[in-house]
Amino acid sequence: MQSPTTTITAAIQNLNLNPNFLPKFPPNPLRILPEFVNHRSTASMASTFSRFKVNSKLDNSSGEFLTITEYAGKGGANVGDDLVVLFSHLEYAFKRIAALVASPVNSSLGKSSGGSQDVDAGRDKPKPLDIVSNEIILSSLKNSGKVAVMASEEDDAPVWITDNAPFVVVTDPLDGSRNIDASIPTGTIFGIYNRLIEVDNLPTEEKALLNSLQSGNRLVAAGYVLYSSATILCTTFGSGAHAFTLDHSTGDFVLTHPDIKIPPRGQIYSVNDARYFDWPEGLRRYIDTIRQGKGKFPKKYSARYICSLVADFHRTLMYGGVAMNPRDHLRLVYEANPLSFVAEQAGGKGSDGKNRILSIQPVKLHQRLPLFLGSPEDIDELESYGDVQQTVNPGYDV
Repeated sequence: MQSPTTTITAAIQNLNLNPNFLPKFPPNPLRILPEFVNHRSTASMASTFSRFKVNSKLDNSSGEFLTITEYAGKGGANVGDDLVVLFSHLEYAFKRIAALVASPVNSSLGKSSGGSQDVDAGRDKPKPLDIVSNEIILSSLKNSGKVAVMASEEDDAPVWITDNAPFVVVTDPLDGSRNIDASIPTGTIFGIYNRLIEVDNLPTEEKALLNSLQSGNRLVAAGYVLYSSATILCTTFGSGAHAFTLDHSTGDFVLTHPDIKIPPRGQIYSVNDARYFDWPEGLRRYIDTIRQGKGKFPKKYSARYICSLVADFHRTLMYGGVAMNPRDHLRLVYEANPLSFVAEQAGGKGSDGKNRILSIQPVKLHQRLPLFLGSPEDIDELESYGDVQQTVNPGYDV
């Protein structure tokens, strides 16, 4: 039987060298080969996506749906050439991870690689699929030439990539991978900062760490990718949140959900109810109140919990409510900051139960904290109960 290391190496080589591993994407068959698309399917597609058409400022001259590159470029958000180039390499990495997650290869890569958890670093025991995803993203960032530092949940320390590149990327390469064998949705989370030129004179290890520990207030872009029935890239450049869906016929992420607005109130809460008796009094009272319909919103809330952070957050972004993990578990740098930035750009909030996430200064690379994300009125009501952070964690193998 192959060792985990052998399996990882083989998978990376397969990803890098085998042109048949990924679907072959033509530039856009709907543009250049209309004879292969029957009129019924074209009309059906137009009907399905008509409500997602973007305004004239964001639309291109042909009237077709914008790709993420077109949206980020001069015809849309105009975020600058450097960031457009970086995103083109990121989306390539996301496509490769999406193909890997959906491949039979993941049945072996989804297994634990063994070894003990690094408690001091506060990181989960890595799995081969996490490591492969990490390598895919690192390779793409190196190829972009636009990233000075990458800090990953899978690495003990930030990786210094190159001098003078403009950006810093923080990432959780494959969140929720422990559920991969059950085909539960997984995701990638990422945040992008400007490089701190004021620390360029410091030793490499020190300046890499300081660049990675920037406050969430300094994010210039962030987002997540949901690998599910569709592959959805939701991102923000600081001017609203927008979701792009991977069109497998063209290989493009196309704008399907422009300017997402989370409802001010939802009717769904997402948390591990099995830990109810470990919760602090304030959180128990809050959950008891809203599910009885006795809160500020006079309807009974429903529980929806996938135990995949990206999936639970994406549903909350679409329908409203609150997604939470009340214990000190989720990472400030890789998960809480990027998702809170997306939430705020969609009109929502990110909180640790007491404080705005983006105002918290990280002090450790793998720093953990409670996380509450969702509709602004739901987050405000939850915080009003006071004691909502779970400080005692019996029975957890973290």
